[in-house]
Amino acid sequence: MPAPTVGVLAVQGDVREHLEALRAVGADPRPVRRPAELDGLAGLVIPGGESTTIDRLSRIFGLHAPVQELIRQGLPVYGSCAGMIQLAGQILDGHPEQRSFGGIDMTVRRNAFGRQVDSFEVDLPVVGMDGDPFRAVFIRAPWVERLGEEVEVLAEVDGHPVAVRQGSLLATSFHPEVTGDHRVHALFLDMCLTSGWHLPAGQVLSGG
Repeated sequence: MPAPTVGVLAVQGDVREHLEALRAVGADPRPVRRPAELDGLAGLVIPGGESTTIDRLSRIFGLHAPVQELIRQGLPVYGSCAGMIQLAGQILDGHPEQRSFGGIDMTVRRNAFGRQVDSFEVDLPVVGMDGDPFRAVFIRAPWVERLGEEVEVLAEVDGHPVAVRQGSLLATSFHPEVTGDHRVHALFLDMCLTSGWHLPAGQVLSGG
């Protein structure tokens, strides 16, 4: 069985780190910079980085509308840190013109844990993850302030959800791609393999 192709939105952020982590868990990773590169994906990762820049460049490269549509149709997507912000239905403390792809019924506050100097690491139990607690790295991290009824909380820090799942969508406030522990990517790959997702035949992806 060929390895499933999982894309990494490659406009800004920890692209290389996510590509390496996906390869380590058995996926065939692909950087995505153009709408045509979304074709045939089993899933997509939106990396950590600067959420306003990812939003702006996704629009410039014609990726915003196709990604938003694929999420609506059921494409499995994982977002870390800035990627979590991009999957949120609502953003607090964002730029007035900032938009997200949406998909998860939640409200996320940008930089909620503080600035770069407030970055921290913590051993975090994560629902559905066997073994030791996950060493989670938080860098200018968001947290979730409101959740819809269909959103499952997988992990919390000080009472704030920092890992959530809704259907085939997964988001974390932290950066598993920088730790060398690939269990979050393995969890997401399993979601891709069991989601039943396939791009409808003949669909043409457009930059909108």
